[in-house]
Amino acid sequence: MRKFCIAFGLILAVAVVSEAAPGGTVRCGKLVDVRSGKLVENQLVSFDGNGNITSVAAAGASLPAGTIDLSRETCLPGLIDVHTHITSDPTDNGYAGLGISVPRRAVTGAKNARLTLLAGFTTVRNVGADGFSDVAVRDGINAGEIPGPRMIVSGPPLGITGGHCDDNLLPSEYHKVGQGVADGPWAARAKVREVIKYGATVIKICASGGVLSKGDLPGAPHYTLQEMAAIAEEAHKLGRKVAAHAHGTQSIKDAIRAGIDSIEHSSLIDDEGIALAKQHGTYLVFDIYNDDFILQQGEKVGMLQESIEKEKMVGRLQRENFRKAFQAGAKIAFGTDSGVYPHGDNAKQFAKMVEWGMKPIDAIQAATINAADLIGIKAGSLEAGNYADIIAVDGNPLENVPALENVKFVMKGGVVARNDFAAK
Repeated sequence: MRKFCIAFGLILAVAVVSEAAPGGTVRCGKLVDVRSGKLVENQLVSFDGNGNITSVAAAGASLPAGTIDLSRETCLPGLIDVHTHITSDPTDNGYAGLGISVPRRAVTGAKNARLTLLAGFTTVRNVGADGFSDVAVRDGINAGEIPGPRMIVSGPPLGITGGHCDDNLLPSEYHKVGQGVADGPWAARAKVREVIKYGATVIKICASGGVLSKGDLPGAPHYTLQEMAAIAEEAHKLGRKVAAHAHGTQSIKDAIRAGIDSIEHSSLIDDEGIALAKQHGTYLVFDIYNDDFILQQGEKVGMLQESIEKEKMVGRLQRENFRKAFQAGAKIAFGTDSGVYPHGDNAKQFAKMVEWGMKPIDAIQAATINAADLIGIKAGSLEAGNYADIIAVDGNPLENVPALENVKFVMKGGVVARNDFAAK
C-alpha cells in the first residue's frame, strides 16, 4: 500500500508540473533570507502568472484566497546544483556503460530529472551527456511533457584524444572516439560551435585527467592553456560560459588564466590556484560528498578498480583543499556530480560542506545566490523579479542543515511540484 501511495504521489506531481502557472501567494512561517543569513518570520511570497515573484512582505491577518499555507514550515529559494549528470546512473560506470544507447540515456534522464526536482533542486547545470541526451531532457521539461528542474546543458563534453572525456574502454579495432574530442585550438573552436549548434547552453571541457575513466591520471594536464583560451574566447563570444573539469594543480591554474568560468572538482588546487581564482573571480566547484559513495559503493555498482584507487588518492585532498579555498575567500558554488551517486541525494553534500569548514548558511548560499550568479539566472533568492522557485522543510536549516535532505514542498516557476504538507 505504501509503495502505491508513493507512486500515486509521483504521478500527481507529474500532473501538477504540467499545469500553467496561475499566479498566487505562499505564506511562510519562517523564510531564510539567504543574503543576510537570517530567518524572517510570517512572510507572504506573491508571484504572477509568468512564475516570477512580485513581492515578499509580512503576511497580514487575512490572506488572499488560494494562499498556500506553510505557516508551520521554513521556506527557502529553490536549490541549484551546478554539476549534474542527469542522464547517467551510478550503475552506468565502466564497461556496463557501453551497453546504454543514447535514447535509453534520455529515458534515464527523464526519471532522474523528476527525482532531482522533487528533492528541492529547481535548477541544475548538466555538464556532460552522450548524444545531446541532456538537451532532449531539457526540451521535454520546457515543453511541459516531463517534470524536472530548469536545466543548463552542455551536451558532449570536450576533451583531448585519450583523455577523460574520450571513450577509452574499447580496443583500437573499434575506433571508438568520444563525440566531444577535439585536439588543437581551431578544432576545439569548431567543437564549441558544433555543440552550441545542437543545443548546448554551457560548454564543458576536460582540462585534466579524471577518476571515473580508464587509463588517465586525475592530476595530468590534458588541454593546454592555448586550447582552453581558444575555447573560452569562442564560447564567450557566442554567449556561453565554460566549465572545466580539472583535478590537477597545473590544469586548474591554466584554466583560470584562460578565462574559464568555473573549475569543477578542483581537487588538487594549491595556494597559487586559490589566489588566481580570487583574482579572476572564478568559481570553484568541489563535489565533496560523492567520495563517500565511491569508496563505499563503487565496487558494488561496477566502477573500475582503477577508479576506486584514484578516488583514494584525491578524495581527502579535495576536501582539505575545499576548506582551504573557503577559508581563503574563494567563490564557491554547489555542485555534486550527481549520477556518480543516486539522483535525489544531492542535498547530502550540505552536511559535508559544514563538516569541512562552512557554516550552514555558507553551504546554502553556495547552492542559491552563488550558484545563480555563476550560471546567470534570476533565481537563488526569494526576491521580487526572481523565479517563484520555493522549497520548504521542517525545522531550521540554519541550525540543522541536514533538514535540506527532507524537502517536503517544491514550487518551480510558480507551479507546485510537491506538497507533502497539504495532507496534514
